[in-house]
Amino acid sequence: MLIKEKSLKGVFEINLESHEDQRGFFMRTYDDKLFRDHGLHKNWIQESHSYSKKKGTIRGLHFQFPPYAETKLIRTVTGEIFIVVVDLRKGFPTFGKWDSMIISEANKKMLYAPRGIALGMCTLTDNCTLLYKIDNYYAPESQGSIRWDDPDLGIDWPVKHPIISERDSKAMSFKKFVEKHGGLDV
Repeated sequence: MLIKEKSLKGVFEINLESHEDQRGFFMRTYDDKLFRDHGLHKNWIQESHSYSKKKGTIRGLHFQFPPYAETKLIRTVTGEIFIVVVDLRKGFPTFGKWDSMIISEANKKMLYAPRGIALGMCTLTDNCTLLYKIDNYYAPESQGSIRWDDPDLGIDWPVKHPIISERDSKAMSFKKFVEKHGGLDV
């Protein structure tokens, strides 16, 4: 595995190494020692599976308020996904900034996102499956979301007319999040 930090502190791109032959491939997707060596070890207590049928589906920007904030380790099992991270951590120099990457079945990359980061994703192909490990228990009453198309964030999404949920269409603006919460203490 090759682990490199992205532009937001604590967010990492992880390139997995695949060993292939005529039968298929073998790939390690988690190594406790390697993650400890990079300061990324977590006690993963939940794992979730997400499936999106159609290309152009956007989910997010989602996060959990403390004390239920979550670190996530995300990988694509099928398809190709444009994934976005937005820094909501109070006092961080990258507060309100975003970064993105493509994670896919083909490129075998993962994303590590620490607590205080909002996540969003857009499917670039039909039939996309994500698996993600989480280091905290999900608490529905602590969930938050910011509009995927918020003009103050200016995220350059790869689609103009996405498929979105009712929840995401009613998410708060980044400005409203800042006025109401000021950021996340993590």
